Amino acid sequence: MSHTRKSYEPGHQRSFLVIIDETPECDRAVYFASRRAMRTGGRLVMLAVVSVGDVNQQWLGVGDLMLEEAREEAEGRLDQYAARARNLAGIEPERVLRQGTKAEEILKLIDEDEDIAVLVLAAGTGVEGPGPLVSSLAGVGSGTFPIPITIVPGHLSDEHLDALA
Repeated sequence: MSHTRKSYEPGHQRSFLVIIDETPECDRAVYFASRRAMRTGGRLVMLAVVSVGDVNQQWLGVGDLMLEEAREEAEGRLDQYAARARNLAGIEPERVLRQGTKAEEILKLIDEDEDIAVLVLAAGTGVEGPGPLVSSLAGVGSGTFPIPITIVPGHLSDEHLDALA
């Protein structure tokens, strides 16, 4: 795992990876990553992960239905944020839908796509902390993470993000 990134080699393009989920801060990550990709001539990769941990094997038919509903919700979020990226930056993001645990699927995608150079996350603004994804990746050993992680403060306005992107 963790190949050398190829994003600056001929025929490759630097990619920003953003995780699409139901959290309110997801929009801030999409905004920043879209604008950054546009301004640097990069591309945007959007990953949505459907968790299989909630499916009880004993109720397989119900589990399959729950999984299909979760997949449809995730596809809808991908559609919504892809349209947002097009409107914000005039770019067409690559959309990836996976099934599994977020942290594992993020690492797998980074390993598979050597153009992904930065993971962009947004921190939550609530009292419960930075958000589940930021917290879980920080605990995974961010010191050994294969690419840089940009954490966008969730409270920043569009204008502030434009100035930073």
